[in-house]
Amino acid sequence: MSLNAETAVLAAGYPVVCLFVNDQADAPTLTRLWDQGTRLLALRCAGFNMVDLDCAHRLGFKLVRVPAYSPYAVAELAVGLILNLNRKLHKAYNRVRDDNFSLEGLIGFDLHGCQVGVVGTGKIGLAFARIMAGFGCPLLGYDTYPNPQFEQLPLARYVDLPELLAAADIISLHCPLLPATHHLINGATIAQMKPGVMLINTSRGGLIDTAAVIDGIKAGQIGYLGIDVYEREDELFFQDLSDTIIQDDIFQLLQSFPNVIITAHQGFLTRNALANIATTTLESITAFSQGQPLPHQVPYSVPVQA
Repeated sequence: MSLNAETAVLAAGYPVVCLFVNDQADAPTLTRLWDQGTRLLALRCAGFNMVDLDCAHRLGFKLVRVPAYSPYAVAELAVGLILNLNRKLHKAYNRVRDDNFSLEGLIGFDLHGCQVGVVGTGKIGLAFARIMAGFGCPLLGYDTYPNPQFEQLPLARYVDLPELLAAADIISLHCPLLPATHHLINGATIAQMKPGVMLINTSRGGLIDTAAVIDGIKAGQIGYLGIDVYEREDELFFQDLSDTIIQDDIFQLLQSFPNVIITAHQGFLTRNALANIATTTLESITAFSQGQPLPHQVPYSVPVQA
């Protein structure tokens, strides 16, 4: 059950509420939680776009998160999506299961030498860049907070966003969802991309204008799309809807394309990451209960890299 203004009543009397990516901590929810006695919001994730920060600050909530549960978990899933889309592993697997050993339609391309655009070079973006550097890919980085470690990688350099969009064969998003990055990928930015580009998003669904991406796929501007997040995923992900009729027509259309792979926000789902999430969250809650300074507290005024 997700947190929202209606379910918040279940937290009455609890000083701490633990949230995840698809919980809703908008102003009505926060107000109800505060009135019921909650004082700490403990996020089991790095992003905090689900929280109305202005309202939380005004009410007086403390807010903690897990800033680096495992950058490798998310970065490695992004690379997995690239390999799957490129070499069509999902199609090949299903064919062989049906005793169909034809190679028709399974042609991919060498990753070696492909220019890879990394949008957001924090912990996750850097981990992803290191993996792609191992494939022999020149790296184009874009970040409002440049990371010196990125520039130390072989064939890595920072460029402005238009140059990255125009030159990259593969673009992977690793930035937080903020007002400035909402629908960073839209009709205008898609038009700047190299025709047939591969677009990967394992960060936040709201970075992509899904309707514009669909238009880009239809036009051939986007040749491959791999996403682990979706801008309306709170209505779909983390539940079994196999016996229902999904009402989201945009999502259903997106699923129909043969060059699209969607996973249901599982980038964090490794044993290592889950252990780190639990440990870090409990450390923060323990510090709060003992009146100690809070580790991993979210600042209300400073954006934090993914």
